[in-house]
Amino acid sequence: VFIARSPARELINPPWKGIAEPMWQPMQIRHRSAYYDAFYIEALLSFLETGLASPEEGAAAKRAVTAMADFCLGASRERVRGTDGRTFDVVTAIAPAPHPRFSRFFAEIKEKLGFGLYVPDCDTTACSFSAATQAGSADPMLDQPLPDFYSGYQVKAGANAPKVTVPINDNIDYDGGIVTWIDNLNGDRPYGNDLDPTLNLDVLEVSFRNLARWKILQTPARLDLLRRIVRFQRNLAASGAFADPRSHIYYLPELYCAYFGRCYAAFMALPEDARRAIDPDGAFEFIRERVLAYVRDVLIANEMNVFDAALALIAMGHLGAEASQLTPALHCIVGHLGEGGRHGPFKAYEWNKMKTPTRILVGGPEATSAFVLMGLSLARTALAR
Repeated sequence: VFIARSPARELINPPWKGIAEPMWQPMQIRHRSAYYDAFYIEALLSFLETGLASPEEGAAAKRAVTAMADFCLGASRERVRGTDGRTFDVVTAIAPAPHPRFSRFFAEIKEKLGFGLYVPDCDTTACSFSAATQAGSADPMLDQPLPDFYSGYQVKAGANAPKVTVPINDNIDYDGGIVTWIDNLNGDRPYGNDLDPTLNLDVLEVSFRNLARWKILQTPARLDLLRRIVRFQRNLAASGAFADPRSHIYYLPELYCAYFGRCYAAFMALPEDARRAIDPDGAFEFIRERVLAYVRDVLIANEMNVFDAALALIAMGHLGAEASQLTPALHCIVGHLGEGGRHGPFKAYEWNKMKTPTRILVGGPEATSAFVLMGLSLARTALAR
């Protein structure tokens, strides 16, 4: 109360507009991750699809996409053993040296924060496989049927629920969800395991993009894995828990909405008989209605910042919202162009809010611009349509 009523409040807890929090810290730990590269690949591909790139920009973007796909599936590759004993190549959160380029000072800070050990994770693996698939990569790594690997990390009520050893979001039903962290070959994990809903959207999305390659419809166990994740997502939407920040370990509810849109677009690109096999109960349309309502009635109905606006455009663009509903988010982005000053066209906002082992904001001006680029590309397509 004393701080809230004193001038110190502006320093200790600076005010901001919107939901995503600005990155206030002057000191940042920066490194390269395949997870970021995978999203940058998708942002550049969405820009190329608009037809607005000049020949020079197009060539540069294609070179960058190829280089990032190589980083995701090459430098960041790690071999692990699945729960059935088979070995798989997955993608680690931090590539080995010399790629991270940490100073000894920052390496010590990260270790004290609980990040002394890095292992692969299901989310980085799914996003990297998806981005490389979209980029047209022919790497044999993509031929591995990821559903077979993920099945060992899927929670089944009453059977392996203890896989979630960090149950911060135990307000949601874990049944059918995939946990986050993958044991390395030594059986190590950083601090236990958790389960994030948005991660599970990424598992669905990469499976839809590789449905034929991995023979998912022809393999009952693989199809069952997807159906169980779809039921997990439907339960989350039915309870309204997707809109509660407590339900998420690494993401914002608003980013969940954007990533559901991404997943929904991949689902709708499948043949109708495939969609019926995966989702016989119409869960995707059920979730779509609730996500659109949240974006319309909460995200764009109140004050928002550029990052909020970008997430709204991604969600609405993928989910087929009316063109008129895009206007508030577009006005926000256009009105704040240049706010990043010398660091870029926009400020840095939180992309992820890590809650374990401690609260850490993750983001940067590059990430904001990538999300804005994708949001504007989708908005342009929607307006033209």
